[in-house]
Amino acid sequence: MSKKEEKQEEEINTEEQQEQVETSSENDQQELTPEEDLEAKVKEATDKYLRLYSEFDNFRKRTQKEKIELYKTAGEDVISAILPVMDDFERAQKAMEESDDIQGVKDGIKLIHDKLVNILKQKGLEAVESAIGKDFDVENHEAITQIPAPTEKEKGKVLDEVERGYQLNGKIIRYAKVVVGQ
Repeated sequence: MSKKEEKQEEEINTEEQQEQVETSSENDQQELTPEEDLEAKVKEATDKYLRLYSEFDNFRKRTQKEKIELYKTAGEDVISAILPVMDDFERAQKAMEESDDIQGVKDGIKLIHDKLVNILKQKGLEAVESAIGKDFDVENHEAITQIPAPTEKEKGKVLDEVERGYQLNGKIIRYAKVVVGQ
């Protein structure tokens, strides 16, 4: 017999067994008293409830475990992308020790910096536009100090930017640290 024929035969046998079980349970139900019938229904409902509860509990545990795994490996792709930059910095350090060519070292560091910036841009990181001369905005800036404004026009405006702000996929992850005129 081929595997197809065996599968078909097994399906037919399974269907016949299911029909026998259904007819025997119908016969059993006809002979039950109302109390026994209610007890059977309660037992069946309780069994369904327990199965559903167990299924939900397993789902909850599985999603919790997946969430923990996601947190553990969330930065893996970013770190993997930055590793070549780390290698470049190590080579640059080695070259700085051996070389007297300052311009070559500066050019090498600039290339590594540009490579890092490009990788971070690919991952969705963008620098927030410089705020110098603009009004202080609590949504985008963090005032680290206030100094007297040189002119009346510069009151409430950003006079200096100490640290640049960054956003990741449109969400600010670091506010620009600024000096505000008072």
